[in-house]
Amino acid sequence: MWLMLQQDAPEDFVVATGMTHQIDEFVQLAFDYAGIDGWQDYVETSSQFIRPNEVDLLIGSPQKAKEQIGWSPKTNIQELVAMMVTADLQRYGL
Repeated sequence: MWLMLQQDAPEDFVVATGMTHQIDEFVQLAFDYAGIDGWQDYVETSSQFIRPNEVDLLIGSPQKAKEQIGWSPKTNIQELVAMMVTADLQRYGL
C-alpha cells in the first residue's frame, strides 16, 4: 500500500496472487488448521448466494504492481488461512 501511495499520479493496482481458489478449498483449509474434521457438517450453503454462471473464472493479475512498483505476493492461501484462523482463535481465547 505504501508503494502505491508513493506514485506521482493516482493509479489502480490489483493486489492478487494470480491464482484462483474455490471457497470450499478455503473452508477446508480453515477447518483443517483449526483441527475440526468434516466441515460439511458445520457449513450451510444457500443457492441465493451462488454466483451466476456468467463468470467462468475469477483471477486477479498482479502484473502491473510487479512491473511498476516491484510488488509481488509473498503469502499463499495456506499461510493466509493460518493467519486468519489464528487471529480468530486468539480473539475468542480458544
